[in-house]
Amino acid sequence: MNIKISVKLSLSIVFYILFSSCLMAQENYVSPVREGNEPVTAGKFAPTWQSLQQYKTPEWFRNAKFGIWAHWGPQCQPEQGDWFGRFMYNEGGDQYKWFVEHYGHPSKVGFKEIINDWKAQNWDPEKLVALYKRAGAQYFFAMANHHDNLDLWDSKYQEWNSVRVGPKKDIMTGWSKAAKKYGLPFGISVHATHAWTWFETSQRSDTSGPFAGIPYDGKLTKADGKGKWWEGLDPQELYAQNHPFSLNSDKDLFALWGQWNWDNGASIPSQAYCEKFYNRTIDLINKYNPDLLYFDDTALPLYPVSDAGLKIAADFYNRNMAAHNDKLEAVLFGKMLTNEQKKCMVWDVERGAPDKIEDLPWQTCTCIGDWHYSKSVYDNNGYKSAATVIHMLVDIVSKNGNLLLNIPVKGDGTIDDKEVAILEKIAAWMDVNKESIFDTRPWKQYGEGPVSDAIKPDKDQSFSEGKVKLSANDIRYNQKGNILYATLLGVPSDNISLKLLGKNKYNGKIKSIEILGSKEKLSWKQSGDSLVITKPKVIPNDIAIVLKIK
Repeated sequence: MNIKISVKLSLSIVFYILFSSCLMAQENYVSPVREGNEPVTAGKFAPTWQSLQQYKTPEWFRNAKFGIWAHWGPQCQPEQGDWFGRFMYNEGGDQYKWFVEHYGHPSKVGFKEIINDWKAQNWDPEKLVALYKRAGAQYFFAMANHHDNLDLWDSKYQEWNSVRVGPKKDIMTGWSKAAKKYGLPFGISVHATHAWTWFETSQRSDTSGPFAGIPYDGKLTKADGKGKWWEGLDPQELYAQNHPFSLNSDKDLFALWGQWNWDNGASIPSQAYCEKFYNRTIDLINKYNPDLLYFDDTALPLYPVSDAGLKIAADFYNRNMAAHNDKLEAVLFGKMLTNEQKKCMVWDVERGAPDKIEDLPWQTCTCIGDWHYSKSVYDNNGYKSAATVIHMLVDIVSKNGNLLLNIPVKGDGTIDDKEVAILEKIAAWMDVNKESIFDTRPWKQYGEGPVSDAIKPDKDQSFSEGKVKLSANDIRYNQKGNILYATLLGVPSDNISLKLLGKNKYNGKIKSIEILGSKEKLSWKQSGDSLVITKPKVIPNDIAIVLKIK
């Protein structure tokens, strides 16, 4: 044997052994899911990151800018806010106390009883979607399942679904038909991947008191349902807790936060769990053909412990192309993406925004209150105001982003009077100023003012909202053709000074300036340092003033 070939083979063997050892050492390695029941649609995209980089965000989404979301499910029934299904098993916590008072001890009853109580009796999806469209929404999102693992459609692969239990209604079909009636692209959000670790609190038991040491209902089996309302159903298909705790999960409520990427001691989902999630999601896509698909996961679902998310992404893109004459019109969202992954899908930033213009389109997802309906937020006037929402929208659009806004829905399927008032005020602003939002693109700089000067870009801007206060001195820019829009995030108290439009920084010729919503003729002067507009006599709204500059 040639010595060079021998050396190469030896090195190859060494690298293979090292690579295999790394895989074996990884607690988070799971073999690929099988596609037998729901095969990946054939087409341009393969289930690899390299192939998914062929993606290009469709123009319709870039033009849309604003969507509204119904992040609605059984956890809205108690009206106790976010993550009720997890926190109700946290001994001594507020949601635990509320559950014990209203339902009983979680060793006797559990989250499945919340599902049973959820009836959605006053839900009118067409009425709600009509209101959302009037408020300016250009696309509509509905939640298909949450970490609580209940599918909100007639699910082929999940017996715990809203047609069989709870409301006995096909929630996704209702939302889908309403979106279609009002001509809004339909988005679906999927959150169920993390039920495996999220529901681990249901494996716990009280550490003190009369129920100390008696397990909660997270380990119940199908046999335990004999004579109960849930007879014939397997609680493990809902809770998925026939596995050991993740590291420290038995005692640390917040251990999950550091294990969201299936690392740091997270319990790794079984092959069967991954394949069930894959089949459920492909079935969902096949049923509703969504225009947008949102995953509440880092990168893609179950990544890197499974290739389920990669296969779902490839299927979604290929299926969409087949329905649009080989033109890709789909939008897929992922969180906490690397720069390479941002080429594969649209980056979603939860409750925050980057502090620069992004080269690729992106989206902020946020909520006017809690993600799940909270009576205390209503009682304490805790909702974001219409002004706050509009300021966020203007800021996000100036940076090449879109805003997806959740309006929390009560368990009965309605929204409250304060939410309606906020939406109506957003609608009134949109009636006059929407031309400065829709179909626009970023200018050379996104803005100027105290906030722009103070903030420096971080690696990730998730959960950064509300950390700074915007004012009329903060100005955001965007453009459409030869029109530049400069939006003041408040009401000016003096003359308006735009430094970026001074002759030293702006070479273009300014032909005219007007304020949207006003017929007043403005007086202005451009110097080297700035463009100064004399304070107008008429201020058309008290939220955000839009200057239309030709």
